[in-house]
Amino acid sequence: METTVIRELRPEDAPEIARITAAITRVHDKTDFKHVIEKVQGEEGVSFVALRGERIVGYCISYVLSGSFGMEKSAWLAMLGVDPAFMGQGIGEKLATETMKHFKERGIKDVYTSVRWDSTDLLSFFKTLGFERSDFINLHKSLK
Repeated sequence: METTVIRELRPEDAPEIARITAAITRVHDKTDFKHVIEKVQGEEGVSFVALRGERIVGYCISYVLSGSFGMEKSAWLAMLGVDPAFMGQGIGEKLATETMKHFKERGIKDVYTSVRWDSTDLLSFFKTLGFERSDFINLHKSLK
């Protein structure tokens, strides 16, 4: 098996991120991933891709929030995806671990993410990484 290499995400990776997202969701999302990548890139945010050879097989997009809703500076895993053909090979774990290592080295104490309540596979995945239910509840309002 080829080695998985982790490197920082670049705006030019956007088409591959879109491909992986479409393969996971089976929907061709209209998200402008290049814009998303450019927006989260900064001094504190960090995002990575996983490579097998030259092929991007996974990604993790994250950012830092300061003072949001009275919270200390914290990190958010906004998006994490692995090409379905490569799932179950530790790629998601490697991406998440590298991301959390980066934040820990920068003094961030808490990392958050959001998962649909019925996504038992994702809930299980994040639990294996040490995530627990937080004190926050996600709220939603449709602006139709």
